[in-house]
Amino acid sequence: MGSGNGIATLGLRHLALRVADVQRSKDFYKKILGLREVWEPDPDNVYLTSGCDNLALHRVAPEETRGGQRLDHLGFIVGAPEDVDRAAQFLAASGVRVLRPPRTHRDGSRSLYFDDPDGNLIQILYEPVISRLRFR
Repeated sequence: MGSGNGIATLGLRHLALRVADVQRSKDFYKKILGLREVWEPDPDNVYLTSGCDNLALHRVAPEETRGGQRLDHLGFIVGAPEDVDRAAQFLAASGVRVLRPPRTHRDGSRSLYFDDPDGNLIQILYEPVISRLRFR
């Protein structure tokens, strides 16, 4: 889906939010928006889905909650784990510094992180469920 000569992504189907109370937020998104839980690796992090996307909730320290940015990062989905590695090579060739190099997570996802020009953190993510989805 990505265009031009950049990283070929499947779109923006992943969002990560910094929240004060992970359990409260998880309950809200499940009850109010009908999301279901995908993975809860620990009490400070949970991953939810509507079936075609991924919402990550990450606990933020209380001192960071007043007026601070709640967006943790933007996640662009790719179709295969190898695409994360290709993205790392493309970023390096384009002069973009990778902040967190490619790594595979316990749930089988693979990702890397880099900043946009304004310092917004961007993740390139292979996610085993949503990376396989195809939309028309």
